[in-house]
Amino acid sequence: MLPSLSTLTSRIGGLQDRPSIYEFAGGDDAFLALAAAHHERCLADPVLNHPFSHPGDPNHIEHLAAYWAEVFGGPPRYSGSLGGHSFMLGMHASTGAEEDLGRRFVDCFVRAADDAQLPDDPRFRSALREYMEWAVGQVMGVSPIGSTVAPDQPIPRWSWDGLVTQRA
Repeated sequence: MLPSLSTLTSRIGGLQDRPSIYEFAGGDDAFLALAAAHHERCLADPVLNHPFSHPGDPNHIEHLAAYWAEVFGGPPRYSGSLGGHSFMLGMHASTGAEEDLGRRFVDCFVRAADDAQLPDDPRFRSALREYMEWAVGQVMGVSPIGSTVAPDQPIPRWSWDGLVTQRA
């Protein structure tokens, strides 16, 4: 007798029934906790402290949370009010960031997921890390002095399987 579709789905991991990463994490509250914990870790890091300690946007943590939430399948609040991926990259363009900043940023992000008490599911944590490694590569790519950012890039979408290809 052949196994049922639901049996096959559970053996494969049930990914088509899995909620978005945003939902799995716990929604807006989870991403706000992640952004706050990440910011605190960056302030405590001797290298990351410099860019994170300067006065800037008083809503930075909320904006960061909205960006990450949207990336992982949440509502389009960041792109609806602040811009798309180009806006975010533009804030980091031509800053001359040291190469070590990227690794440190990812490390703070991974630890912040613990601080924010996000689910300890290995596949979830792997998806978070893979996204942040990709995102840091994007930011570091526009960091050299004189770099510019292509306009109108949409917010990237990240699923359990990685970057979702944007179709024009």
